[in-house]
Amino acid sequence: MGQPVVHFELWSKDPVKAADFYQKAFDWKIQHLPELDYRMVETGGQGGINGGIMTPHEGPWPGNMALYILVDDLDACRKRIRAAGGKIVVEQQEVPNMGQFALFEDPDGRVMGIWKPMQ
Repeated sequence: MGQPVVHFELWSKDPVKAADFYQKAFDWKIQHLPELDYRMVETGGQGGINGGIMTPHEGPWPGNMALYILVDDLDACRKRIRAAGGKIVVEQQEVPNMGQFALFEDPDGRVMGIWKPMQ
């Protein structure tokens, strides 16, 4: 069975402006989480996924958005990514009270994320 895309992030130098745009254009509900400097996005509708808007971190976060793929084992998935020709650009990091993620680059240079929620 495949592994679904479960989250997206829009990386913006002006997340307030980006959030305002998506609220007005698509009626998304956006909640600012100041302790994480992150804006949670509820897109609404059926069958869609939710996401977030954030300022990109310094360092290897190329691009301006990412999709996150649900995995059950970050270590094993990172090994499969490397074996398939990708590379890990952000090693495993913890999101307090939510889960863990890592970012990878596919052979074409696209940056995507892998996500493991807390048990």
